[in-house]
Amino acid sequence: MSSLRIVTINIATEVDVVNARQRAREVARMCGFGVQDQVRIATSVSELARNVFNYAGAGRVDFSVEQQGAKQALQIRIEDRGPGIPHLDVVLSGRYQSQTGMGLGILGARRLMDSCEIDTTPGKGTTIVLRKMLPPDARRVTSATLGEVAAMRVSQPPDMLDELRQQNQELLGALDELKVRQEELIQLTRELEDTNRGVVALYAELDEKAEHLRRADEMKSRFLSNMSHEFRTPLSSIRALATLLLNRVDGELTPEQEKQVSFILQGSVSLNDMVNDLLDIAKIEAGKVDVRAEEFDVGEMFRALRGMLRPLLDDGGAVALVFDEPPEGMAMNTDEGKLSQILRNFISNALKFTERGEIVVHAEALPAKGCVQFSVSDTGVGIDSEHLQIIFEEFGQVANHLQAKTKGTGLGLSLCRNLAALLNGSVRVESTPGKGSVFYAIIPVVYTARHGDQFAPVST
Repeated sequence: MSSLRIVTINIATEVDVVNARQRAREVARMCGFGVQDQVRIATSVSELARNVFNYAGAGRVDFSVEQQGAKQALQIRIEDRGPGIPHLDVVLSGRYQSQTGMGLGILGARRLMDSCEIDTTPGKGTTIVLRKMLPPDARRVTSATLGEVAAMRVSQPPDMLDELRQQNQELLGALDELKVRQEELIQLTRELEDTNRGVVALYAELDEKAEHLRRADEMKSRFLSNMSHEFRTPLSSIRALATLLLNRVDGELTPEQEKQVSFILQGSVSLNDMVNDLLDIAKIEAGKVDVRAEEFDVGEMFRALRGMLRPLLDDGGAVALVFDEPPEGMAMNTDEGKLSQILRNFISNALKFTERGEIVVHAEALPAKGCVQFSVSDTGVGIDSEHLQIIFEEFGQVANHLQAKTKGTGLGLSLCRNLAALLNGSVRVESTPGKGSVFYAIIPVVYTARHGDQFAPVST
């Protein structure tokens, strides 16, 4: 790193302190600094030179220009052979209390300059090095341009009156700038107040919208619940009457009559399933669902599901329903009914969209998570990746060639997601179009009621 020496000012009297300030301003102007930076540099040098005179009695100030890569920096070195600076760390932290103002000059110089390095030894003196990068648009300082410094009358005593007049002008300029900044701050404060009022109004509007949405959600849940209850009675009657007709209680049916009554029974069963799903969703959203946690064996739950779902299989045997035997002794303490409902929906969904192949139900312990991962894999039509999140939303359905046959409502998977969350678990899916899907339910082995839940576990 090369440097160009500019000028050295010896400090021995009060007049030398004023001289150092004047020369600092002239050097800063020669280096291309603006008026404000000239004042900052002159003030820093003046404060530190005064410290040299007051505490060390004598010293010197060296001005030079350093080459730092492609840039240049003004370096000011202030040296003395005085008593040093005691408690420098306290001084630099701003916690030092002094009747003479010691420490204020150092702190001020650190704030006004780009860098400030201090080396002090008790009884041997202090060296302070200040640096400030030259402005990007300033002309480059070379040996030739330093000829301007030769014109400085360093040997002549400075004019104290001129320096005082100069400082007054600088002070007036600083006051003018402060006034402008204050006016800008006042304007900014007013703008912030207006913005704050707008934000407050927006929050009030959002709160009002949120309240409307909450009421609408409550009304929707109430409507679903009431509608579900009202639909159940006539649906039960339709199913019972259709069953009686198919059982020939009132006499024989023609083949066409039997076909039509079968359609009625199938439609009533599908509508009854949808009503039950709607009622379950409404109860969960209203927080009126009890979690009945009890210990049960996963293998026994699988055997019950196998018997329950066997009638849903096609008589042609195109689709096989396989339950992998879980590890012996795999037990859980949670709501078996709700977990069984999740798996029933997964399996029913798989049966709807699998024309041939097999559906495999599997359970795997995840000891690190304290959970059991249930999976239902099929060899059905599969789901495109962009539709994987839609299917877990209420009434979310994906169009395919089997959709018209299955006549689904799009509520089953949404109910599975809500039930899994109720058990502190989660659901997810992996799928490849044309090859099949795997639906997962990750459920904690032991159910624990979360703080703030609107429902409470019921032990049985």
